[in-house]
Amino acid sequence: MQPLVVAGGFELCSRFLVYIVQSFSDSVALKKGEMMGEIVAALYQVVDLFLHLDVHLSTVIQSYGIWTYAILFLIIFCETGLVVTPILPGDSLLFAAGTFAAKGDFNPSLLIPLLCIGAVLGDALNYSIGRYLGPKVLQGESKIFKKQYLDKTQRFYERYGGKTIIFARFVPIVRTFAPFMAGVGKMKYTHFAIYNVIGGVVWIVLFVLAGLFFGNIPAVKQNFTLVIMAIIVLSIMPAVIETVRARSKAC
Repeated sequence: MQPLVVAGGFELCSRFLVYIVQSFSDSVALKKGEMMGEIVAALYQVVDLFLHLDVHLSTVIQSYGIWTYAILFLIIFCETGLVVTPILPGDSLLFAAGTFAAKGDFNPSLLIPLLCIGAVLGDALNYSIGRYLGPKVLQGESKIFKKQYLDKTQRFYERYGGKTIIFARFVPIVRTFAPFMAGVGKMKYTHFAIYNVIGGVVWIVLFVLAGLFFGNIPAVKQNFTLVIMAIIVLSIMPAVIETVRARSKAC
């Protein structure tokens, strides 16, 4: 049955990858205008997946039944554990899963602990990759991973590490890179592990319960796309604000 789980996981997130890969492979023979059309089509598929998670998740549930638990675990684990998959759905997927739990498609007592484990293990893996990959990358001259960047990262996590790991859980893309950079900066693992567990559990519980309690309200069901958009906007807002502040101070 393992192939079914993997296939199901790809069914929910393949729209992120298939169209992009196709666009890349076809671009060799395409003119610039045609290539742009392919890129736009790929982006459309990405947006469609985010905004209609309820439809896609419903399809997966109908196709794979109880194996959907494993598929959701895999997506959360990869979204938090691999720096190459930061665009996988996170907050919105958890909220959508909560709405389906409210309808009886998932057992919250199984869903929440399982996803908490996936989130914690994902960050732990990401930390380990950063810790062991960082020194190797820094052996050569890199525009991204320079020695002074590592030193700054290490000082930053020594001072703000706990708060960063917890808060990063609620910021898309940032939550994928925060544990990696904590590993690169060699943050003490005992400190990281504590904040990893706290952040992971709070993140999963908050969004799944939000979907569980509010997802089946008629106004939310009728405007599910708008709710997902609001979740995404609110999630990225802290990063936008911090970026603006940093640029203002620089000026």
